Amino acid sequence: MIKKVLPKTGKRLYFLDALRAFAILMMLQGHFISGLLDKNTVDTSGSLYQIWLYCRGFTAPIFFTITGWVFTYLLLKNPVQGLKNPRIKKGLKRGLELLFWGYLLRLNLPTLFKGEINGAFIQPDVLHIIGLSLGFILAFYLITQTLKHWAGPLFLILGIVIFLLQPLYSGVVIDSIPPFLAGYLVKGNGGVFYLLPWLGYVSIGTAIAFFMKRFYENVLETGLLFIVLGLLLVYRSSAFFLMLDGLLPGDLLFRVANNNFLFIRLGDVFVFMGIFMFLESILKHQAWLFVGTHTLELYIVHYFILYGSLSGIGLYKYFNHSLTFEQASVGAIGFMLICVLLVVFYEFISKTFTPFLLSKKSS
Repeated sequence: MIKKVLPKTGKRLYFLDALRAFAILMMLQGHFISGLLDKNTVDTSGSLYQIWLYCRGFTAPIFFTITGWVFTYLLLKNPVQGLKNPRIKKGLKRGLELLFWGYLLRLNLPTLFKGEINGAFIQPDVLHIIGLSLGFILAFYLITQTLKHWAGPLFLILGIVIFLLQPLYSGVVIDSIPPFLAGYLVKGNGGVFYLLPWLGYVSIGTAIAFFMKRFYENVLETGLLFIVLGLLLVYRSSAFFLMLDGLLPGDLLFRVANNNFLFIRLGDVFVFMGIFMFLESILKHQAWLFVGTHTLELYIVHYFILYGSLSGIGLYKYFNHSLTFEQASVGAIGFMLICVLLVVFYEFISKTFTPFLLSKKSS
């Protein structure tokens, strides 16, 4: 039997840090190229562009799935469970922090000074949805405390149901509640991200945390299992739903099979999880760990540079869809490097001067 020892439960899961690092870097280059590349300078039907376009699509599913996994892993590893678990307070604080940054990054001060609120401000983004998802995990965690071994299966079932019902709520417009609240729920209200279906990835990630408690030591076997399951979702899930459609009344599964992006993207996530489990021993480099543990900071920095948060002055304003393929490619590499270096510089300044200021204050 093939075995390789991962850090024991309670230690850091380095492969998840590395996967988060990979996902945030993919997001940085994806946002840069998609907004600044002049598509007239490239063959959008060519293999290279299509591969890049496909790879752009698995960044968000990775983030949402890992959010559920990591947060629940931290909840479960604490020796104190239930309402007294200190991770509950930390999770609520983190969720509120994400909501704060989600709104702040979309605020435009010149518009605000005119007595108006820019339209994008009330549209939820990835930070809003992750913040609310943490609250959902906490609430469901407390509710399922009495269920013990059933918590994992319930989270898994919830995630699958959210995916299966996507054809029913996609495009639904909710006008019975205020727009800024309705935008959190479904795509039909104009948000960039929304609870449905993205909460499905968070729920499945949470279920993984429950199921993986016994398997952190057998990383090669578990990684292989994720890869196989992921490939089945990518290449066979549509056929599976079509087969079931003939056995069940209605056309829901037929519609799922013909627009099966949620389960296919979940398959992509599983494949990458498996690959990074295999590579875990060589991905403990400090650079990977730094990037993987500073994803929020990198997201904030990239938003200011690209979109001009608060000021309205960003790269998008001056170079919107104006770069050639070569310029966009080199620019994306430089952009990722600048974002990382700015976060490194911030961390250095913070660690250098914060103790000094605290000592001055105490004296």
